[in-house]
Amino acid sequence: MNLLRVALTVLYTLVIGTISIGLSILVPGGSTLKPLARLWSWLVLRTCRVRSRAVYHPHLDPTRPSVYVANHQSQFDIPALALAMKSDFRMVSKRELLYIPVFGWALWFAGFVFIDRTDRAKAIRSLDRTARMIRKGTSIVVFAEGTRSPDGRLLPFKKGGFILALQMGIPVVPVSIRGGHEVLPKGSLRIRPGTIDVVFGEPVPTSSFTLESKDALIATVRDRIIAGLSQGPNQVRDP
Repeated sequence: MNLLRVALTVLYTLVIGTISIGLSILVPGGSTLKPLARLWSWLVLRTCRVRSRAVYHPHLDPTRPSVYVANHQSQFDIPALALAMKSDFRMVSKRELLYIPVFGWALWFAGFVFIDRTDRAKAIRSLDRTARMIRKGTSIVVFAEGTRSPDGRLLPFKKGGFILALQMGIPVVPVSIRGGHEVLPKGSLRIRPGTIDVVFGEPVPTSSFTLESKDALIATVRDRIIAGLSQGPNQVRDP
């Protein structure tokens, strides 16, 4: 059954990815991304018997461009988060994803930002492109750890997303994703049925911080993500 679920996930990716590429060529700008991303996410989660639930802080304004900073435990974090996101968004991803046939191409056509961590100049140009998206009203999603945690515990946070938020003067929204490690931990190929909770915490305004005090901003967001990871299951709901 696990092989069947994997095969169906690949099929969904090929079909919806191809449709996404075609629509992105006809309608540039990635406006077709959200409904297709939600459809793909729903199909993948449903097929793999993974339930997703979400909670939104009452001060969260999905119409306001923000940098959403999330922890990362599993490959299933992405569909769970895409299904829960209410904002128009693009993700910042590692460049290696760009080379995955159809999937990576669809993300590129949709306007996702790919960071080449081995080339500082290219990475800066990618962040400049991200800034232009924010000016147009698009929110940015960043997995602050830079990679999946091998044991579910938080890794040190990368600073790029926080610097971007400070430079643009926009809030940082802490996002706590829990349950993914139990569904599919890093390094495993066995998918287990389960529930992934996506908790959107209270946005952190950047007006009280500067580039010199970015470490304090990072610590504040990290504390709120930790608080979200320990939030009770009765406080979450289906997206």
